Amino acid sequence: MERPHRGYSGSYNIPYKMKKIVLAFVSVSLFCGCTDEIPMVNLGIDDVYYIARMQKLDFHPALTGERYEWYVDGVLVSEERDYIFLSGEEGDYNVELKIIDPQTPYDFSFDIHVLHEEIEYSAYISKVYEYCPAPGQFINEMPRYEEGDTYETILQKVEESISGTNDIMISLGGYGGYVTFGFDHTVINVHGEKDFQIWGNAFYELLNPDERGGSAEPGIVMVSYDTNCNGLPDDEWYELAGSEYYSKDTRHTYSITYQRPDPDREIVADEDNSLDDIYYIEWSDNEGQKGYIAKNIFHNQEYFPKWVNSDEISFSGSLLANNAEDISGNGSYFVLYSFPWGYVDNHPNEYEDLNSFDISWAVDSDGNPVDLPGVDFIRVYTGINQYCGWLGETSTELSRAQDLHIDLPGRPNP
Repeated sequence: MERPHRGYSGSYNIPYKMKKIVLAFVSVSLFCGCTDEIPMVNLGIDDVYYIARMQKLDFHPALTGERYEWYVDGVLVSEERDYIFLSGEEGDYNVELKIIDPQTPYDFSFDIHVLHEEIEYSAYISKVYEYCPAPGQFINEMPRYEEGDTYETILQKVEESISGTNDIMISLGGYGGYVTFGFDHTVINVHGEKDFQIWGNAFYELLNPDERGGSAEPGIVMVSYDTNCNGLPDDEWYELAGSEYYSKDTRHTYSITYQRPDPDREIVADEDNSLDDIYYIEWSDNEGQKGYIAKNIFHNQEYFPKWVNSDEISFSGSLLANNAEDISGNGSYFVLYSFPWGYVDNHPNEYEDLNSFDISWAVDSDGNPVDLPGVDFIRVYTGINQYCGWLGETSTELSRAQDLHIDLPGRPNP
């Protein structure tokens, strides 16, 4: 699956008396951005560049100095040596690089023209990079595993399910199971606006809909910006801090390991709760807790991902508090309550704002806000470790995602 990253990997001998700044960067031509598909290397900086909106220009100065300053239209945008230019808006931009050094200072200005893409971008998912579900009652069914399927064929099935407007639901299984996807462009962080929406299958129960309880199986959202420009989700990940991120009931260094079912285990049923095998898949976590994902009478296929060769799979991340209440008192009627905002499969899809996400919510592993210009990769994982009798494990499902800044045919975005 991994594609080679092609680009410059050498060094330059820069004459001391050279007055025009010389940069080493991946070459850029009309409508081309920061991708691993560009094999050429440009040894100098041009006066003018052309780039499609929502694509990147990746600059790597060959010269060194004590400090670096990048300006766009006179505004300081970066003090790092390397800089990625990205704009969601068409227009003309002046970029200036200052290398501040007492011996060899340099100052160079050039123009970037951001144009509309030749082929219209899709507002929806175009690529699935990873699908790593935890065990669950819908695993090997959503999507369906067929004998001989490999990880690659399952990944293709997931991509076919949730790309575009296909709207075929996939399951992430129990806590930690995840999917990673992206679009055919960088999703721009438009400050003050929600940036993308994700569809699940949550619903409110009919007796007390105002309490926003029913079936809410919240998934946590992570985002990543392709800073190394290789087209792969191998850069740093940031959590979008939803309504529960700072709650005292949320744990941020949680991990769990699931064991493949022991074929020699004693099978114990619980007919009162429609369970065929209550000790089916064992799990243990880093807090010393153990438990099981039971097999119920409604789903008889294997719950452990059949394309996985290992006898155990592990996940880590933030853990949300349990949200289920057994209002029957006997395990026959569970209500799973929605959190206020910031999670997938947490509110019915018709509540668009509650299922939309702002890149500005991103925080690092210490909970500090991170200002990302956009994101190239989105990851969703099941955020609760919870079992609800005959309903089974709490497992996030999703079917579609949309960039809210791409106009839809016949319905431009506000």
